[in-house]
Amino acid sequence: MTFAEVALRLTAAKAAARLPRKAVLDIQQRRLRKMLRFAFEHSRYYRASFKAAHINECNIDRMPIERFPTIDKQVLIDRFEDIVTVKGITQEKMRRFDTEKNAGKNLGGKYHIVHSSGSTGKPAYFLYDDKAWDTMLIGIIRAALWNMSMPEILRFKQQRPKILYIAATDGRYGGAMAVGDGLDDLGFEKLVLDVQIPTYELISKLSNFKPDVIIGYPTAINILSQISELNLSPGRIITCGEPLGRDMHRSFRRHFRCDVINFYGASESIAIGVGDDKSGGIYLFDDMNYIEVAEDGIYLTCLYNFAQPLIRYKIGDIVSPERCDKRYPFSKLGNISGRSEDIMWFTNAHGKKEFLHPLSVEGLCIEGLIDYQFVVTSSTHFEIHIQTAGNKNVTEELELYLRRILASNGLENVNFDIKPVNTIGADKQTGKKRLIVDKR
Repeated sequence: MTFAEVALRLTAAKAAARLPRKAVLDIQQRRLRKMLRFAFEHSRYYRASFKAAHINECNIDRMPIERFPTIDKQVLIDRFEDIVTVKGITQEKMRRFDTEKNAGKNLGGKYHIVHSSGSTGKPAYFLYDDKAWDTMLIGIIRAALWNMSMPEILRFKQQRPKILYIAATDGRYGGAMAVGDGLDDLGFEKLVLDVQIPTYELISKLSNFKPDVIIGYPTAINILSQISELNLSPGRIITCGEPLGRDMHRSFRRHFRCDVINFYGASESIAIGVGDDKSGGIYLFDDMNYIEVAEDGIYLTCLYNFAQPLIRYKIGDIVSPERCDKRYPFSKLGNISGRSEDIMWFTNAHGKKEFLHPLSVEGLCIEGLIDYQFVVTSSTHFEIHIQTAGNKNVTEELELYLRRILASNGLENVNFDIKPVNTIGADKQTGKKRLIVDKR
């Protein structure tokens, strides 16, 4: 897209954030019904699954969304060719295209291929056509420039800002591809670094590149804040790819002294929502997706990608309860606490299995505590690795908090050790920080 096209579409997208709540919900419902009918008419899988649920041409427009079947990652992998609506596109063709290292290229010149990080095992592939990709780009640009007016955005562009993106880049990750294309469309100067870059090389590359905006995994941005030689002073931090805890959010605010925007997306729909400094939580882009919140995660229906319809697709993100907010007409979630896989199982004093849920420790809010990671070593023991601000001693307060949590879950017999570390490292496979590491 040209910058003129981006500006025109971005103006319309930002206007949606000022509409009455009812108007946004009307837009969402129209797009939802359009997607449901399109999937029924053009996808072999959805046509069969809808019919099996007694959904047909006559009742599809009035059937409650809860009556439609759900799918998950395994169904997508197993039935990919029946789900997509583009002829001639197979999962094997996408995998081969990926392994041939077609960096920066599109399959067939118009299909954008991204894959998940593989944090839950085998990565899945996701297909976007040009129209869906451009719609998604407007969504992530709206999020990145959240709380900025169009005149402010135009002035910002005239300043020729420098943008640093630091995350997993050694693959067809949706975030890296979208940020690259979005910055190209905006005409911003960018530096893209992989999260696994050695410290000496990081210092070298940033010695002459002082970013006005830093985009990346919270883990990676946290590392930047710990390297005194960098002396970075961006005007905006945009986190993505990992949950951003309240303590780390405050740490970024204190260290960089700028706005911190928390972007929420996934390979399944790269533009899902955004959080800002003023309210906490995540505003969901209801004009782009239909999100259902459940105990085992969220169920996503993407409203703009007709090449690969995803209807009531399960994503294992664990979220705290929704909160009402009248600042914007969008639905709102509490913080993203982790994946449903991030559950610690222990054995209680009676020999029964019991678990600690991510939401049990999501409220871990102790002054001086920046980041933490649980390392499970046995069925009755774990370590918690902690990163603190300066020489702040949080051990005593943290120990009391954890013992209270364990007792409330009937796990008084479980022991733990608190281990201070300089930083919490990223997983070598995914480039993201893992909340739970199981070493049993």
